[in-house]
Formats: sequence, structure tokens, C-alpha cells
Amino acid sequence: MTTSAQHTWTTTPTTPGQWLDRAREVAALLAVDAVARDRAGATPYAEVALLKDAGLVTLLGPVGHGGGGQDWTTAYRVIREVSAGDGSIGQLLGYHYLWAWAARLVATPAQIAAVEEQATRERWFYGGAVNPRDHDLVITREGDDLVFTGRKSFSTGGKVSDVTVLEGVLEGTDDHVFAIVPSHQTAIVFDDDWDNLGQRLTESGGVEVRGVRVPWAQAAGYVDGKFLPRVYNTLNVPLIQLVFANLYLGIAKGALTTAAAYTRDRTRPWPYALDVKGSAVEEFPVLETYGDLQAKLWAAEALAERAAELIEAINTHPDTVTERERGEAAVVVAAAKQRAIDTGLEIGTRVFDVTGARATANTVGLDIFWRNIRTHSLHDPTAHKRAEVGRYALLGEIPQPTWYT
Repeated sequence: MTTSAQHTWTTTPTTPGQWLDRAREVAALLAVDAVARDRAGATPYAEVALLKDAGLVTLLGPVGHGGGGQDWTTAYRVIREVSAGDGSIGQLLGYHYLWAWAARLVATPAQIAAVEEQATRERWFYGGAVNPRDHDLVITREGDDLVFTGRKSFSTGGKVSDVTVLEGVLEGTDDHVFAIVPSHQTAIVFDDDWDNLGQRLTESGGVEVRGVRVPWAQAAGYVDGKFLPRVYNTLNVPLIQLVFANLYLGIAKGALTTAAAYTRDRTRPWPYALDVKGSAVEEFPVLETYGDLQAKLWAAEALAERAAELIEAINTHPDTVTERERGEAAVVVAAAKQRAIDTGLEIGTRVFDVTGARATANTVGLDIFWRNIRTHSLHDPTAHKRAEVGRYALLGEIPQPTWYT
């Protein structure tokens, strides 16, 4: 990052509004050289350091250990703000929040307390190697240890993470195990093969897991070798799907903000119109387009906020959440995600209509927003999200928990 993006904060926000202000400060710093960093594709060590310096990585951590003690509504809004400055870093932060919360989803009370204290105090940055489309990692028992072996083709966070969440299946069983392990060890080899159209700084390449050893006592949620399931265990998918929606909305906001600045400062009015204006901002088609896109963005944001309210309601009683409550939240999350994708892609395309041909210059970087949304929105097919909402609207059916619903 450029030297202009180096900053050290001396205070920690205490209210949701202060945390959003901090996120906007971070986004402004990231936006300064976001295009140049995207073109260079260097590992974002400095960007993650910035998130740590700003305190954003411990937003969800317990106040008693130096964390922000904030809820997911604030976390989603923070993701949106940071993503407006740099979508790649917004994704890293969003995945970090999901994996930082993973202990609360599946671990025992003692494990949760221990992990959250250490993670908050040491400002861990999380990555995750849990791509469900790949074969599961194989877990073998060796005495009091579990040994993870295998490969994942995606591992967001990669080299910039302090810890990585692994998931695998105990050999000879159908039992899945989650564990948090140090990212920097000889048994974990990141492939450095992330070379995609967008989200270029997310360190999302493959990872080789070559015999990572984990004490059996650190198997999340296991007591005496047995896992006690609950509905709340399955909230990880709605949580991350709403991270995605807010990621797209943040990128879309960044596109609209960047385009508007370009239009005000550099776009020339069309000299062959019947009613030639003195500046582009006076032209009716320009005003109409920005008004249409802004209205659609506000509507998509409102739906994402509604989805967050349902997540918060579940988080107030994690041990008694019902399948119906979880399913209805997942439906609204699916609706919010599809709206965010459609709106984000439309904004990423139509901003060129109101900026002009010169705005396609690589130095301007308006392409980055569409590329980022287009790349990440292929994570799982939007058509299936529409169908989930359709089954609920038509038949009253809720989605059954899977790796994608």
C-alpha cells in the first residue's frame, strides 16, 4: 500500500456508529490505491495490518479481552463500508468474521471462551480451507491427536491469515470435525495459484494440508469423542451468504461513488443533443440513470438489513432456535443475496453509460467493480437462490441446511 494508507489509531470505537466511522476511514485509505494494488496483485499483508490497526478484526470479540463486543448487524455494515473502498479486502474481512464466529456455532462453552480470549487478545486474522465442492480432508486418529490430510482448491485468507479453519471427516465414519490451526506451519502449503478475473487480493488459492496435527481436545464441539448437534450449528451458511450480499452491496456503492465523482469532474456533456447542457450533471439521461441506480441500491441494502434482523433474532437464543426460524431467515438471506448480485452487476455495467468512453481507461479503474462482483457472485448459482425463495413463496417450504443453503 502507499504511505498515505498507513495509519495508527489510538482509540477504540465503542458504539456501532463509531465502528462504521472507523470502517469508512479504512475504506477511504484503501480506495486511494485500490486500482494499482489490484493490477499488481501482491499479497495484501499491509492491508490486513491496516484492518488490525483499525481494530476491525476484533469487532465481534468480547469487550473484556479488548474486542468490540458488536453484533452481526454492525459487522455486516462494516463489511459493506470496507468493500466500497476495496472489494478484496472487504471479502477477507467478511470471511474472517465468519470464521471468528465459528467457535460459537459448534464449539463447547469452554472451547468458545478459550478461543475467543486468545483470538481477541492476539488479534488473530482468520482464513478458512472449507470448500465443500472438493473432497473432504481425511482425518486419522493417532493417539490423542487428529491428523488432517488432503487438498482444498480454495482457501480464502491464505498466507495473510494467522489461523486457518480446517474441516474434514474422521476416517471410517461420517463425522465432520472443525479445528482452528496455525496457518504458518510446514504441514500447510499455500499454492499461490489464485489468478482470477476479480477479487484478486483475497489469497483464495489452493492449499495442501500435509498431516496437520490437532489435539483431540481441540475438535470443535466434541466431548468424549461425541458431537452434540443443534440447529444453530447450521447457521454458518446463512451467515456467510449474508456476508456475500453485503460484500456485493459495498462494491456497488464504491462503483456508484467512483462513477459519480468522475461524472462531476470529467464527463463532458453531449454536444449533439437537441438541448445541449453546460455540464454532464445537468443532462436528463445522466440524472435519470444515477437516480435509478441509487434507488435500486438503497432497496437492496434495505433487504439486507431485514435479513440481518432475522440473524440477530436467532443469535439471542442459539440453543433453542427452531428449524423453521432458521429456514425463514435463510430464505430472506437468499433473497437479499440475489438482489445484491443483480443490483451490483447492473451498477457495475451502467456506470459507463454516465461516465463516457474515456472512463474505460485502465488508470480510472471502473472495471474493478464489475469484475469483483462477477467473480465472487459465481460462488454458487443465483438461480438456485431464486428457486429457494420461490419454493417458500409458492409452497411454504424452507431450505434444508446444506453447505450452500
